[in-house]
Amino acid sequence: MPSVGILLLLMVGGLVMCVKARAAGPAAACSALAVLFLVSTPVGSGLPGVLSSLFSAVDSATTPALNHDPAGTATTPKVSTAGVRR
Repeated sequence: MPSVGILLLLMVGGLVMCVKARAAGPAAACSALAVLFLVSTPVGSGLPGVLSSLFSAVDSATTPALNHDPAGTATTPKVSTAGVRR
C-alpha cells in the first residue's frame, strides 16, 4: 500500500470535519480507520506490541493498589461462602 500516507491524511481530515460538525459516529469510524491504516505501515507496525507492554506495566503497577496490598504481594483473593444462603 504505497499511498497509505495520503489515506492517513484523508482520514485525519475527515476526523477533524466530523468533530467540528459534532458527528460522533463518523468521527469514531474515521479515527478507527486511521489507526488501522497507521498500523499497516512499517512505522506503525510496532504499535500493538507497545500498547500491550504499556497495558501490562499499568496492570502490574495497579494490581497491588486495587487489592489493598501495600507490600505488593497481591494474590487472588479467596472468597468465603460461609455466610451465604443457598
